[in-house]
Amino acid sequence: MTLPATHIADDPYRLPRHVTPTRYELRLEPDLDNKTFAGHVTITVIVHEPTSEILLNVADLEVTSAAMTDVRGITEKGAIHLQQERQRCCIRFATTCEAGTWQLILSFNGTLNDKLRGFYRSTYKDSTGVNHVLAATQFEATDARRAFPCWDEPNFKAIFAITMVIDPNLTAVSNTAVQSEDSHAGKKVLRFADTIKMSTYLVAFVVGNLEATDPVMVGPTPLRLWTVPGKRHLASFGQDIARFSLSFLSNYYGIPYPGDKLDLIAIPDFASGAMENLGAITFRESALLLDRGRATRAELERVADVVSHENAHMWFGDLVTMSWWNGLWLNEAFATFMEILVVDVWKPEWERWTAFGVSRAAALSVDGLHSTRPIEYPVHAPKDAEAMFDVLTYEKGAAVLRMLEQYIGPAVFRQGVRDYLHHHAYANADTKDLWLSLGRAARQDIDGLLNAWVFAPGYPLLTASLNGPSDLVISQQRFTYLPKPIGDDGQAHDADQQWHIPIHINISTGHRTESRTLLLTQRETSLSLPNDWTSVLLNEGGHGFYRVHYAPVLMDRLLKSGVQRFGPIDRFNFVNDAWASTLALMMSPADYLSLTSHFTMERDHNVWAALLNSFSTLHHILESSDRPLFEHFMRNRLREVVDTLGWSPRPDESDLIKQLRGDLIRALGTLGNAEETQQRAIHDYDLERATPGLVDPNVLSALISISAFTGDEARYNEFVERFHSAATPQEERHYLYALAAFKARPLLRRTLEKTMTNEIRTQDAPFLLLALLNNVYGREDAWQFIKQNWDYLDRTFPKNGLRRMCGGIVALTTPELEQDVRAFFTSRNIDLGGQTLAQYLERLHLLVTFRERTLPVIRTALGKEKRFPHHAD
Repeated sequence: MTLPATHIADDPYRLPRHVTPTRYELRLEPDLDNKTFAGHVTITVIVHEPTSEILLNVADLEVTSAAMTDVRGITEKGAIHLQQERQRCCIRFATTCEAGTWQLILSFNGTLNDKLRGFYRSTYKDSTGVNHVLAATQFEATDARRAFPCWDEPNFKAIFAITMVIDPNLTAVSNTAVQSEDSHAGKKVLRFADTIKMSTYLVAFVVGNLEATDPVMVGPTPLRLWTVPGKRHLASFGQDIARFSLSFLSNYYGIPYPGDKLDLIAIPDFASGAMENLGAITFRESALLLDRGRATRAELERVADVVSHENAHMWFGDLVTMSWWNGLWLNEAFATFMEILVVDVWKPEWERWTAFGVSRAAALSVDGLHSTRPIEYPVHAPKDAEAMFDVLTYEKGAAVLRMLEQYIGPAVFRQGVRDYLHHHAYANADTKDLWLSLGRAARQDIDGLLNAWVFAPGYPLLTASLNGPSDLVISQQRFTYLPKPIGDDGQAHDADQQWHIPIHINISTGHRTESRTLLLTQRETSLSLPNDWTSVLLNEGGHGFYRVHYAPVLMDRLLKSGVQRFGPIDRFNFVNDAWASTLALMMSPADYLSLTSHFTMERDHNVWAALLNSFSTLHHILESSDRPLFEHFMRNRLREVVDTLGWSPRPDESDLIKQLRGDLIRALGTLGNAEETQQRAIHDYDLERATPGLVDPNVLSALISISAFTGDEARYNEFVERFHSAATPQEERHYLYALAAFKARPLLRRTLEKTMTNEIRTQDAPFLLLALLNNVYGREDAWQFIKQNWDYLDRTFPKNGLRRMCGGIVALTTPELEQDVRAFFTSRNIDLGGQTLAQYLERLHLLVTFRERTLPVIRTALGKEKRFPHHAD
């Protein structure tokens, strides 16, 4: 009997459901020296309808044998038909497999690739300079099929029993604890305990010469960190936050950790930041390992965030998994929300919810484009799923969750989350399932509240104006930077978009402040202000995912009443929204530059992040002849606060101030081109090299940047050597990216060439090219290099890295470069997945348009600043 036509999926990316797996018994024997592996898998399947064909996913594997065994032990061999373009394997049998339980038995071979996906090899050097190899996995989104034949879709959950046959001098780590260890034919045979029922993309195994920390117990769960030899001493900070976050999350979710142990494994070559494989989380080394005494505050925060994010996935993503990749945001947005929640409790002095404003702003920037996308949208091809790993999934998704949590209340929100996890444990769920659970907890319609935020693109701009002396009018419309495109019907198609918007409003009078909350569901509303009102601030607390544009009289009142009296997140949003209004040509650049004079003594790191981001954008669009004026402007904005902060930490100073000091010194020495700052930076850097530990790590990173910015060939050669001899992943990153910060074009060309050699890991090379594209002194050379070597880069770099690298085209902000960029991507028919390329091109066009329309105004404002440096005060 042949397979009925209805069983063959018309969708080239989805498997039919007439046969489903329940258990994999997987045996793998990797040969690290020869870069190959052999495998054998017995898959218990349920045949739901009689069939003579089975379809499953296979990519880059040779399937050498296939057979089916029924409950009586009768075995029938199958004919193997690979469908390489569809990454599938069809097994055909001479007779019909009746409905019931069967075992599909497959043997296969594969290559340990160098693409950082599937089952791949990673290399590192030991302390004596000898090269070593380890093998690791990275399966999300659809790369488990590159390691073993499987039903490689998230809703084909099954139990996995893994056996690794390895060199006796090596070790292996997988999702569960080692159940037994034997020897066979001179090899070590490690059998791991059964996993929970889970998706294929969460399976993991790492093989190599690895060292583990001593386990710490989190309830009944042993927790360890694994490193290559010589780096175990860098694991203590990561283990501390892993222990805290695992305990916190168990309590928050109200469900014990679902695994039997938890290993966090640092991999020398890793394409992403980390991967949430149940019980065996894999990390890029810089996202897990550090020397806590020599790391900057930002580096400590990154490790804490990433570890907490991945631990949060053990429940939200692993225990309960989205049904298909369109629901990826359910995993990633919630893990992002939880990472901030966890770290904010662990280190309240870091003010993580305030800092999240910077991440939310990145999502607002992308979501203000016409080429944006909804948080959740239909996904067909795997590359479309890969393109969903962006700020809209992570940061916008998390911001929407935070807005909801603050609106319905944290306790109610947690109750809804617990309901969702309990109802769908060990299974799959969709967005509507989360809405139902949250709705039950909140006793209100969550669909109506959130659907526009999740299933429609963009976000609202709230315009605040006055009708008479004391009637505040608030209206909503979709925010876009460029004019809305007109369709064939002559209408702007997003003109009627509306959202249900929770708005927190601060109203100040001469002697008090008042907070009000409303849910805006219409196009416009109004409310009466007290007769003696002095100022009005919308989005108080900063949790709303929207922008605010104030009528001139309201903006003037806020500035005159003292914006500094509001919280840091309110000040951040005030600056960030003003800059967005400037880019959208709703506010003059001259007015924006004047506004920034009110923040010259600002002490919040995040507010300065918004200011410096806007200044950096201006630096990119100005011509070289404009730079002296711009540098003078930067010195005016920065010198007073840098002088006040000084160059060294003070007793009892917060970590955030330490971070701010480093950021401002770096900006003054580079964007401000301040000679005295540069001289001090070079002097202090040389002192630090002679006597390590003299300089605060946050300042040291600034000194390295400034030394590169002013550096010659001798300094470049020194930094290359420092990169190669770095003692920590963070130190390695400092010197690696410093190679992209020099001004001399011959030195930058040397860095370009290094990205195509074994000197730079393929996980890092795309980001180094991204940094070179953003260097105004070398961006044209970098662009020419990328064009000339595109085929090599496309073939060699991890796809997520290549996508991120292409984001650097946004810095090519002249009409001529924009035209060249568009011609290149069009002629090569390059597709980065989803809307990624369209977004990059629109952002580039936005900046070119802004440059063409405002450059004379900016020059005039900068010239006025030089003549009258305090004119705006």
